[in-house]
Amino acid sequence: MGKGQAWVNGHHIGRYWTLAGPKDGCPGTCDYRGPFEPNKCATNCEEPTQMWYHIPRSWLKTSNNLLVLFEETGGNPFEISIKSVSTRAICAQVPETHYPPLRMWNPPDSTNAKISVKNMTSEMHLKCDYGHTISSIKFASYGTPQGSCQKFSRGNCHAPNSLSVVSRACLGKNSCSIRISNSVFGGDSCPGIVKTLAVEARCAEKAFHG
Repeated sequence: MGKGQAWVNGHHIGRYWTLAGPKDGCPGTCDYRGPFEPNKCATNCEEPTQMWYHIPRSWLKTSNNLLVLFEETGGNPFEISIKSVSTRAICAQVPETHYPPLRMWNPPDSTNAKISVKNMTSEMHLKCDYGHTISSIKFASYGTPQGSCQKFSRGNCHAPNSLSVVSRACLGKNSCSIRISNSVFGGDSCPGIVKTLAVEARCAEKAFHG
């Protein structure tokens, strides 16, 4: 396509502009050292600046989905394709100092009394795709975990019951939440250290029994 906007089932997924990058400016090797330059470590020369657009699964129907395009410069809509992606691994990493969820700021029984963030607990939320459930917990550590998604590792501080707490809260469910505090994970094993909960879980298609 050229330049325009797109809607899926009435939801606006944004503007598109398949403007190609410049022919020159992509170095053979990338080195970020030295002064800044606009073309430093540029990639994808002569390729469109954006080709993929995310459509939330909740916006799609089982059939008869409607794609509406407002095209300004011309293009071929028959070259548009939609690819479905299922999430198998989900990760999250939330420190105990993270702001609590929005619902805690205005509970149903709230009065005009002031609400202090110190009296609320942070939470981690995990969710699989529709029709899938959390089938296993590959990693869980409350303490000072290291690394990133699918490459987590334990740090020097680790609550031994991290895996059992997360498993009890999440296994077999489409979504779950875990409160992040010392009391939930059996006490403060590392006083004076801000602790983080890191989790890697796997999703599997929910089995239906007739």
